[in-house]
Amino acid sequence: MIRIAQASDAAAMRDIYAPSVTDGVATFETAVPAIDTMQERLRTRLLHYPWLVWEDAGEILAYAYAGRFRERAAYDWIAETSIYVRADAQRRGIARQLYGCLLDVMRLQGINQAVGVITLPGEASVALHERIGFRPAGVWRQSGYKLGRWWDVGVWQMQLQPAATPPPPFIPFPQLLDSRSLQDLLGTPDRGPAEHKDGT
Repeated sequence: MIRIAQASDAAAMRDIYAPSVTDGVATFETAVPAIDTMQERLRTRLLHYPWLVWEDAGEILAYAYAGRFRERAAYDWIAETSIYVRADAQRRGIARQLYGCLLDVMRLQGINQAVGVITLPGEASVALHERIGFRPAGVWRQSGYKLGRWWDVGVWQMQLQPAATPPPPFIPFPQLLDSRSLQDLLGTPDRGPAEHKDGT
């Protein structure tokens, strides 16, 4: 099932994240964060944006979250997204379903644009984003140095809903917690995750 992440998930999420830190370039972080650091990141992000996990038989198989794109208030209606899936849970459709749910929650917040930042070539991540509906929006050349070389970073962007003029206020994630719309998206343990607009 898909649910909101909680502090007790931090160790499992760190284990999912760690290979990307130590052996990969999905993130440019170079030291695996401590569990309490993951908990603090979760606490801070949930003040404004969703952080979701995919749980199966009591195990966390994937997590996804949104975060602020840039600090200026004019950017309230665009957010950056990230997703990580445990190695043995990949190619099972989990990423697409979890990502779809995250994007639907962002729509409830009034967010109009989602941005995915991908270290290139990143074939699997590019394929995932483009299947969901993201489109290329540019490349930052030689943006990060990791594992002994320079890496280009691509930006993929997706319009979540039409932009109103003026836009309605951004809704911080905690204000959605009691809403029926959010409960319908996340589903319940007895009926599983909700169906999403992209057909996943």
